[in-house]
Amino acid sequence: MTLPGPFGTPSRLTAAVLAVAAVLAVALLGAGLAQTGTGELRIPAAGTTTLLRLLVLTGLAVHVGELAGSRIAGPAGPLPRRWSAPAALLAAAASAALLLLLAAVSGLSLPVVYGLREGRLLLVTANAFALAALCAASRRPALAALPLAVALGAEALRAHPETPGFGIGTGLTLVHLTAASLWCGTLLYVLRTLRLRAGGREVLLRYARMAACVYGALAVTGTVSTLRRLPLDAVLATAYGRVLIVKLLLFAGASLMALAARSRLLNGGDPEPPARTELGVLGAVMVISALLTVVPDPHWLTP
Repeated sequence: MTLPGPFGTPSRLTAAVLAVAAVLAVALLGAGLAQTGTGELRIPAAGTTTLLRLLVLTGLAVHVGELAGSRIAGPAGPLPRRWSAPAALLAAAASAALLLLLAAVSGLSLPVVYGLREGRLLLVTANAFALAALCAASRRPALAALPLAVALGAEALRAHPETPGFGIGTGLTLVHLTAASLWCGTLLYVLRTLRLRAGGREVLLRYARMAACVYGALAVTGTVSTLRRLPLDAVLATAYGRVLIVKLLLFAGASLMALAARSRLLNGGDPEPPARTELGVLGAVMVISALLTVVPDPHWLTP
């Protein structure tokens, strides 16, 4: 008889290993493959940067999702173990590593890098996540919302180096990133809660109502940002456009799974299988989103 390990059955362990291998392959090779034939300049340390960006996005989603999910779940039953403090520490370490990587790639000393716009934003992000971790470990974990908002703002500003201040594009990115973190992170927390509670359909119903608003915000901000940033005739000719197509296909798959889960929930069926698949697809979307922050920015193509 084979005893299950920390990952459950051997098939689950195999699936986990394959998933990690796929993430590493996309992160390390994705930027180069997407740039094939585009004539765009290669980004130094693109694979390492993608992995670190993925850790930042993951830590952000887990922490934001736990804050929202704990309110949705309520105190009526057992709650899953808190992951917010380790997630915030992971994001803080990844942000600090990105700062060191920027110094190494640019050949500049850290004091000089601190004076750069991206260096300052990375420093703000790292400190904000560290403060969020302290709040998460305190008796009032909801206080972490403020430093998380600072981290979100810094990430939105970093995504738009072409604008000196907080413009329309930065605002769209801020809403988009917040909505994406809520969708993925809250779904993770809700599914963990359902495993602890018998039934718990009311928790999933409350999440579904919030997710509908989050989905609308994602769709609107994503569409407007794409139209502002990427000319239609450059979609297939740029790495950004190619990666974006993959992201949109995965987003469509997650949307179908969300609709399937909602339909089962309203019709008395079991919504957890499609919801788990939805979470897996959202994880893939997060990987592609991290890659999207690394490939060359196409804003220079716009008139």
